[in-house]
Order: sequence, then structure tokens, then C-alpha cells
Amino acid sequence: MPRIAGVDIPERKKIRYAMRYVHGIGPKAADDILAEAGIDIDKRASELNDQELSQIASIIDAGYIVEGALRRQVQQHIQRLRDIRSYRGDRHRRGLPVRGQRTKCNARTRKGRKKTVAGKKGVKTH
Repeated sequence: MPRIAGVDIPERKKIRYAMRYVHGIGPKAADDILAEAGIDIDKRASELNDQELSQIASIIDAGYIVEGALRRQVQQHIQRLRDIRSYRGDRHRRGLPVRGQRTKCNARTRKGRKKTVAGKKGVKTH
């Protein structure tokens, strides 16, 4: 199985799609890297030779932040927002949506499973 930037990429997929398995490389970056390396985008990952793989790896090392370094950088940015007590940092801290989405309904991805709150069912007031 070919490895790029320390990640095993699927052999049977075309290289332009297989490269997206590396955290930090999306569709545009994958196409740009392959164009710079001069590799056909329709080639399968298993068809690449060692020289082509090393060429891709060197381009990624030179110009892209990927995998562990990128995850660390994102966490540092979030931690900075928390430390300066910004609104966005507060939303991260509370586990709520950060970018202005509504929370009355939806927002289940950030909030987690529903927590049932005991209501005032059956209590009559008169």
C-alpha cells in the first residue's frame, strides 16, 4: 500500500482521490500537487513508482502543512480563542456551534445527544 506523508492511501483509487486521505489535502491541493509533479491525474495509486511517490512527498513537505502538524495548529488556534476569552472561544468551550448557526432546533452534532429535562407535566395551577 503506498504511503504519502505517513498515511496509507488506497491503492485502487485514482491518485487525485487517494491523496485526499491525507489530512490537509483537499481536491484543489491534490490537483495542484499532481500538476507540479507532472503526474497524470487519472493514474491509479498502485501504478505510481517510487520516484513519483517521493516527488509527491517532497512537494507536500515543502509547501503544505498536513496531518499531525495541521491538527496541532488548529488546536492551538482554538486554544488561543479560549485564552483571550473571545465569543468564539466561549462557544468552543461550551461545545456549541461557533459560526452563528441556530441552536433552538438542530445543532445536534455539536451539542451531542438530547438530554431530556423533567418538565412540569401534570402540575395544575389554580
